[in-house]
Amino acid sequence: MEDVLVLKDYKTVPDIVHEYEPTVKFGHIPLVIDNGSYQCRVGWSINDEPHLIFKNLIARPRKDRCKKDSEPPVTPPIQIGNDIINIEAVRFQLKTQFDKNVVTHFEVQELVCDYIFSHLGLDSEGCVPHPIVMTEAFVAPNYSRQLMSELLFEGYGVPAVSYGIDSLFSFYRNQIGDSGLIINLGYHTIHIIPVIRGNVIAEHARRINLGGSEIICYLHKLLQLKYPVHVNAITMSRIEEILHEHCSIVLDYQEEIKKWANADYYDGHVKRIQLPYVQNTSSSALTAEQQKERKKEMARRLLEINARKREERLAEDEEQMNQLLAIQDLIEDGDTQEFEEAIKTFEIKSYADLQRQIANVNMRIEKNKQRIAAAANPEEVVEPRPSGRMQPPQDPVAFQTWLTETRAKYSEILSRREARRARRAAMVRRRTAAAAERMRVISRLAAAGDEFGNQDSDWDVYKSISRDADSDSDADGERIVELEEALREYEPQMPSSMHHQLHLAIEPYRAPELIFQPSMMGNLEAGLAETMEYVFKHFNAEDQLLLANNVFLTGGCSQFPGLKERLERELLEMRPFQSTHKVVTASDPSLDAWHGARDFASGNDFENCCITKENYYEMGGEYLKEHHVSNRYYRSPAPIVDNTLAPAGDANVVKEEIVVDC
Repeated sequence: MEDVLVLKDYKTVPDIVHEYEPTVKFGHIPLVIDNGSYQCRVGWSINDEPHLIFKNLIARPRKDRCKKDSEPPVTPPIQIGNDIINIEAVRFQLKTQFDKNVVTHFEVQELVCDYIFSHLGLDSEGCVPHPIVMTEAFVAPNYSRQLMSELLFEGYGVPAVSYGIDSLFSFYRNQIGDSGLIINLGYHTIHIIPVIRGNVIAEHARRINLGGSEIICYLHKLLQLKYPVHVNAITMSRIEEILHEHCSIVLDYQEEIKKWANADYYDGHVKRIQLPYVQNTSSSALTAEQQKERKKEMARRLLEINARKREERLAEDEEQMNQLLAIQDLIEDGDTQEFEEAIKTFEIKSYADLQRQIANVNMRIEKNKQRIAAAANPEEVVEPRPSGRMQPPQDPVAFQTWLTETRAKYSEILSRREARRARRAAMVRRRTAAAAERMRVISRLAAAGDEFGNQDSDWDVYKSISRDADSDSDADGERIVELEEALREYEPQMPSSMHHQLHLAIEPYRAPELIFQPSMMGNLEAGLAETMEYVFKHFNAEDQLLLANNVFLTGGCSQFPGLKERLERELLEMRPFQSTHKVVTASDPSLDAWHGARDFASGNDFENCCITKENYYEMGGEYLKEHHVSNRYYRSPAPIVDNTLAPAGDANVVKEEIVVDC
């Protein structure tokens, strides 16, 4: 029995409300929030690990119509993060504050902030008296930052805020130098950010609108199309589990596809995933003797039902015979007019047709009487053994040999039938080899004249061009039916659990391949390798070498096995001959952004990198204090007022006073 993998169906555990410790409360400790589009990670800068890690999702379950308004709800009206116990039950009510990786829905962001501050145990009334370090998207729009600052300063009374880029936090956390090519593989996007001697070259950075969410959706569609009968069981949560635990990136995708075309390779490497199923309750609890008695009882009832049906059919036939004989008497008595009207009622065309129907009904009556008599004396009737029934040998070894031979014979006949049908289809279509050969032979026969058919060899020529030669024979059809019945009766049945399994073959490699080939899902953007090569071309040879020798992978999707080796191969192909390159993966791709932000908040220069409430009121909500891990600040241009449509005080405009007579 092959190894079958079982889905774990992970359940979330609701977050506890942490204690607001005096050290944190009176020490004005900075709060670090890694506001990722997949997960939010929150903790104090004095702690080694975040206190809260939850999915950035909220759900508003629909109200139960059976409940009255006065009754208290069983589930809370809004569920956030880990409070969503069964995410599949509210899949269509899920909302997020992100559009791709940019926060745009601030009503949802406010609910998430309420969840964060309440579960951290903050008991300060009306404000959050802690400076905050919050991650934001690379080149985040000013409008998004303005609304975030407005929420934090005016909604929660935060004293200071510092914004930073998550991938840069992770880059400096791993301490791999001041130059490198950051590849941040996130949930919605992939960012390629060049850093040269501590400076982010934003004008040459690139973004690919593809990430973990698209990979999950693509794998979900692949498996649902492959197993349409299990559409409801293949949920997004199970697809996420399969993606996290069984998917990887191959070194050469085309070579991998060729391997899976081999049936032996498929059988040896396919992963079988067991879906949950309910075992059918069968009547096998009865003993063998009880089952035998039950079969006898069912057979007796079936005989009674058949006997009753025969008697009903015999009565109907006798009634029909009496009516037909009465019509026959009319013609014998000379009542021609009444005979014509009677045969119209019974849809009889002529006297000969009447005689034929009388003979048929009489034959049915005799057969029914014989069957009734045979059923009344079953001990006198010897049931003939079916002539076409295949009987397997009793010896177990011989039985297995017989079963194997039967399967081979069945496959051979099916192959012959498919080959004949393929030849027929090819002969019907124009401009095929079979059709051309047939027309050539026909033209040769036409040239032969009336002499064709005089020789025995002409019959072989006729069969070669006759379409009847490729028709399915009755013998093959009967043989297929016979073999199917034998296999259905004697072949061991698969256990019901095998009907609820997913066979993962090329799918765990095809879904992550989207990172390098987005066109597989209809995305017209370039893949990761092409975009990296495009970024390299914007730098001179010296800077290209700095970037290639420090390619840094971070983000949740960078954890796919084989990604580092695949990128090393891509760099070997795109870089000049004998040039060096190096790929480094973050020590913890999912948490290094939070750890880097925590280290930043613990630094001595942290206060100088924060936007205070005074800065907010003076410079506006979009204002950003730049530092080594932040975006650049570009003031939004003043709005253009277009006065050309209605110029004020134009001398050519004639003003008229309109008097309305009421």
